[in-house]
This record gives sequence, C-alpha cells and structure tokens, in this order.
Amino acid sequence: MSPDLATIRARLSDRRAQLLAHVASLEADLGQPMEADFAEQAVEREDDEALDRLSRVELAEIGQIDRAIERIDQGAYGVCIECGEPIAPARLAALPEAAMCMECATGR
Repeated sequence: MSPDLATIRARLSDRRAQLLAHVASLEADLGQPMEADFAEQAVEREDDEALDRLSRVELAEIGQIDRAIERIDQGAYGVCIECGEPIAPARLAALPEAAMCMECATGR
C-alpha cells in the first residue's frame, strides 16, 4: 500500500472511530427515561427523532467508509465503481469515501 493510501486509510479509520463513538453517545441519550411532565415528553420525543435521524445518517457514513477501506485493501480505491474511470483527486480529497466519479454520481 502506498504511503498516500495508508494515510487515507488511517484518516478514514479515524473518522469511522469518531462516528462510532458519537453514534454510541446518541444511542445512550435515546435510551434515557422520559420526564414525567407531558409537555417535556413532547419536547423529548422531538429531540429523540432528531437524534435518531442523525444516528442513521452517521451509520450510513460509516458504511461508506467501510466500503472505501475495502476498496483500498483490494487495490480498487480511486476507481469509479460505475464506469471504471479514475475518480478526480480533488473529489477524493473532498470526499475520501467517494465511490463514483462526478459524472456517474450526478448521472450525466
């Protein structure tokens, strides 16, 4: 594995660990008992819905990171999974877990 790929893999792994820790924190918050006051319960339910949505978004990002790490390990990182062309370095710098080139990602 080239030094650049090793660095990218390490950054992805670090981001994955951060997301997992945050998801665990969100799940702990969601597991807290409700207040006795009905008005407070309504606010807590809204908060719980927002936390649940955030958790789902972060879990999806973890999945994208896992697939990017697999592509690195398989030697396929930086190659579009749709067309097989290289993904622009600027795109990978901005979104290291990108699996598609801009053309395929935008459907052009």
